[in-house]
Amino acid sequence: MAMLEPEVSPSSRQRLPVIDIARGVAILAMAFYHLCWDLWYFGFLPADVGFDPRWVFFARSILASFLFLVGVGLVLGHGEGIRWKSFWRRWLFAFGGAVAITVGTLIAFPESFVYFGVLHAIALFMLMALPFLFVPVVVVAVVALAFILPPFFFANILFDEKIFSWLGFWVVPPITNDLVPVFPWFGAVLIGVLATRLGKVALLPKLATIQPKGKVPRAFAFLGRWSLPFYLIHQPILLAVIVPLSMFLGTQNTLREADFLRSCQSTCESAGTSAEMCTTYCQCGLEGLDEDDLWDAVYTGVLSPEQQTKLDENNRQCSALIYPELLDAPAQ
Repeated sequence: MAMLEPEVSPSSRQRLPVIDIARGVAILAMAFYHLCWDLWYFGFLPADVGFDPRWVFFARSILASFLFLVGVGLVLGHGEGIRWKSFWRRWLFAFGGAVAITVGTLIAFPESFVYFGVLHAIALFMLMALPFLFVPVVVVAVVALAFILPPFFFANILFDEKIFSWLGFWVVPPITNDLVPVFPWFGAVLIGVLATRLGKVALLPKLATIQPKGKVPRAFAFLGRWSLPFYLIHQPILLAVIVPLSMFLGTQNTLREADFLRSCQSTCESAGTSAEMCTTYCQCGLEGLDEDDLWDAVYTGVLSPEQQTKLDENNRQCSALIYPELLDAPAQ
């Protein structure tokens, strides 16, 4: 994450160790989530890291903490007057990292490349937040709510398209490996700005007196200070280990097939179909996913219109195996 270096005032180069530590904890939590996601995706973990509400809450909590700390860093570094040289240096780090991630994912995952992920959002939010370092705090609070609340009440298929999806409000999320829309996430940055401005006089001097000792706090502080390089390199390192190991052990296909068959069998039998017929139906569905290369789409829950058409046709053919009369029924 492209966290800004916190400082007590524009004239001081003193760091607040507790802020570095908080950032380090957040970046380590993010790396842990990515590790678990990779292990799940490649078949080493049965937990549904991508869709289980508890894992989703964990991921969003990490994101919220990063964006909150962006707001904190802006106030600490520029709240008495913007230090433009420092600001643009940090902004270029974030922007350059965002470009690198887009290029890298476009090469590796052309159908789901990252076009507005965490670093893209941070680079934009840093610019958007500058006026809120100086306007009345009540304005910051009102605007923060104006970004956080609307996505809970409004959605439109227009925002399903990539060209508009970076704003938020989609009905079905577009196909991408990471998307951090302006609504509601800029609100998290403004909450960080608001909290720091409100606590700057009473709280920050006390935080500045805290100087944690020991190897663990220093390690977290180190991670916090070098969060952007860590963010850029940790996933390639994880994947460089996990992908070859998965290919060697065949874990991805084995776990996916077992999960699919178990879920399909349970759903089929709960609809009143016999266990034997459900087994036939589910095995057919499994073969269809392999033949049409639909595993990634089904496993992530994000299907293109063409993939959905193939899946629907496979379902119809498999249903016809156990209910032959469906062969004569017109396709929907």
